[in-house]
Amino acid sequence: MRALDRRIGGLALPALGALAAEPIFLLADTAMVGHLGAGALGALAIAGTIVQTVLGLMVFLAYATTPRVARHLGSGDQRAAVGAGFDGIWLALVCSAVLVAGGLPLLGWLLGLFHPAPEVAAGALSYLTISWWGLPFMLVVVAATGLLRGLQDTKTPLLVAAGGFGLNIALNALFIYGLGMGVAGSALGTVCAHAAMCAVYIVIAIRAARRFGADLRPDWAGVLAAARTSGWLLVRNASLRGGLIVLIAAATALGTAQLAALQVAQTLFNSLALVLDSIAIAGQALIGLELGRRDRAGVAAVQRRLLLWGTGFGVVVGVPLACASPWVGTAFTSDGAVRALLAPLVLVLALCMPIAGWVFTLDGILMGAEDARYLALAQVVSFLVLAACAWAAMAAFGSLTALWASFCFGFMGARAVTLGLRMRGQGWIERAEARA
Repeated sequence: MRALDRRIGGLALPALGALAAEPIFLLADTAMVGHLGAGALGALAIAGTIVQTVLGLMVFLAYATTPRVARHLGSGDQRAAVGAGFDGIWLALVCSAVLVAGGLPLLGWLLGLFHPAPEVAAGALSYLTISWWGLPFMLVVVAATGLLRGLQDTKTPLLVAAGGFGLNIALNALFIYGLGMGVAGSALGTVCAHAAMCAVYIVIAIRAARRFGADLRPDWAGVLAAARTSGWLLVRNASLRGGLIVLIAAATALGTAQLAALQVAQTLFNSLALVLDSIAIAGQALIGLELGRRDRAGVAAVQRRLLLWGTGFGVVVGVPLACASPWVGTAFTSDGAVRALLAPLVLVLALCMPIAGWVFTLDGILMGAEDARYLALAQVVSFLVLAACAWAAMAAFGSLTALWASFCFGFMGARAVTLGLRMRGQGWIERAEARA
């Protein structure tokens, strides 16, 4: 077991930094923008939700790429492994072109769906417009990260993420405060940081292709195959992001302070969930590798150990967060009303972290097995549970804490049940082998 723990840790621990890059960007935005006032923080809440929704939907570019690369690597075909990674990168470029061209004219309409106050709407539109132009950089980073994870390399993404985070902080400080750009400066700093990360990943991917003799030109058959595989993951991701949008829409109706508090709580969830998802990333890579080797015993051993790691990480993250819940708000805003609303939200989040650790680990294992259809259907069921719980919470209590609890326990609890049922016995392994 020690050797397996070292393999998991060797993938999961470096993945902590790489996975945390995107939410850390948003955490930095939230902390810096929060001191501009509740209106600016509300603008970031709405615009950031839309951007994160797109990125959440498109994360299949990494999640579909990692197991495909890992399976080829496990079977000994390194050239095909790198080629599968480039299929994902080309798919990212196609998706980003469609999103930029089709989405820019609709940004004002999207913001209008949230019915923001006038002081919130102007800042949200400036943030969203700038961020939208940066989508090609962001999506290529997602796809290239999937390539490296499939090659069992999470250390390089960690280094790239650390450099991007440092650059993002510096640029945000310059643009927001130094140049007085406010919310727009926050978006510009994040886009520039992603552009730099994208350039680094492209260089790394080209070098890998040359080393293993992979073709740099798009294999459109492979790109289409990646797109078909990704379709169910898109449905899965849409259900998750839909749940977060339900929360933002309900909080917007409660008021600006409630919306600002939920923005901070949701940002913390995104950050901590992705930290826990580092175990899931190890699961995608290791399960895919062992399936490529046709080693059922290895697959089962990885499954058992990953679940232990995931639940343990949830406890390790949740306990200190619960202890710090009364003071977390001071790091994000100087608004007393927002801080008062935030403390119970952080406590609720801390209590659900062990469940989240279990859920995200199961999710990663099934992604490694490329069980995308079931993941999508299970997520839709969980979304329906969330919608029912959120409606009941608002009708019975009308409070932000009740609304947030419906997500942390209703949605995450439904995911724990539906994914746990899929993992019973050896059937999931047999189905994964049949898909190879």
